[in-house]
Amino acid sequence: MIDEISMKIRAEELIRMALAEDVTSEDVSTNCVLREYCFGEADLICKQDGVIAGLPVFAHVFTMLGYGADTQFFAKDGDRVVKGQLLASVSGDMRAILTGERTALNFLQRMSGIATYTAEIVALLKGSKLRLVDTRKTTPNMRLFEKYAVRVGGGGNHRYNLSDAVLLKDNHIGAAGGVKEAVARAKAYAPFTQKIEVEVETMDMVKDAVEAGADIIMLDNMSDAEMKEAVGYIAGRALVEISGNVTKENVVRLKDIGADVVSCGALTHSAPILDLSLKNLHPVEIDDDFFDDSDED
Repeated sequence: MIDEISMKIRAEELIRMALAEDVTSEDVSTNCVLREYCFGEADLICKQDGVIAGLPVFAHVFTMLGYGADTQFFAKDGDRVVKGQLLASVSGDMRAILTGERTALNFLQRMSGIATYTAEIVALLKGSKLRLVDTRKTTPNMRLFEKYAVRVGGGGNHRYNLSDAVLLKDNHIGAAGGVKEAVARAKAYAPFTQKIEVEVETMDMVKDAVEAGADIIMLDNMSDAEMKEAVGYIAGRALVEISGNVTKENVVRLKDIGADVVSCGALTHSAPILDLSLKNLHPVEIDDDFFDDSDED
């Protein structure tokens, strides 16, 4: 599960990698117009309605780049924001603001887009017992941020990576020789603390998974009628997850299936960004003692 503490512990290295991708030796454009320190401010402005996510990541980009960088927030992660809203004010070395602008916005726009899309689907599922979760269909090196954004939007996290849980998919089942064989091997090898989930595509596979004692049964790309039959057969003997091409456009039909969880890869692989902009960068005069760290009165 990804939360704010996990973000703080693990995000810095990933942010550093993103900055290194954008600056290999220097920001030549910025150095053309600013050759020395100049204190300034810029405004973070929302350009469309949505749910904001990733503000601490946005701010940390500038903290890593410049001494004295500071971001004053007028919103917090999870807030619904509207077009034209002032979300934050960034101050510090204008060279750092210029160099970090795109990287900071890339994180924030991507994360906010995921949170917005997630919130839309959560709203569509309101009134049902279905719990919305994400998948591992994430952008390489962005999984930490993308799964955090899903939680900000009101969704939940499926396993974070391959070490987190046993999920026997079609190729695992094929390699083992069948559902029962795959589950038996999992029970013999996996720690007793880990639940065993099995992906199934037919009623015969559902029956095998129940008989083998799977803890969670994922109904993958089955018709509505097949899913209802499967839920009836399972009858509470395992948690039921629905998966396969779930989107905002078709999720409502799943509310009455009777399943417990719906996993949606579209949350992280198809959510559009939330349009945001860093504008109005300008120099600001500061007092001579702005950088005085002494304790003298």
